[in-house]
Amino acid sequence: MHELTPEQRRDFEAAAFRRLVDHLRQRSDVQNIDLMNLAGFCRNCLSNWYREAAEAEGVALSKEESREIIYGMPYAEWQARYQTEASPEKMAAFEVNRPRDH
Repeated sequence: MHELTPEQRRDFEAAAFRRLVDHLRQRSDVQNIDLMNLAGFCRNCLSNWYREAAEAEGVALSKEESREIIYGMPYAEWQARYQTEASPEKMAAFEVNRPRDH
């Protein structure tokens, strides 16, 4: 395996994160509940992790601010544009698979 400097690792991780966020913005057809049921995380999880990382560095971000960073728009706007009602089957799967911190 190639030996990476800490700076390279940070830069590559940041680039991968930005690409993931961009991909999720492009795929607004994919609902958060589908992500949660399949992968165990969603856009809201990413925004929480982002906010926690900022807070660990002494930067206070609100829940709304971190969500806007991930969604590329205010969360309420994203919900109005793209969020659909989850089926009872998806909700039941979510209840079974929901992480403790969600």
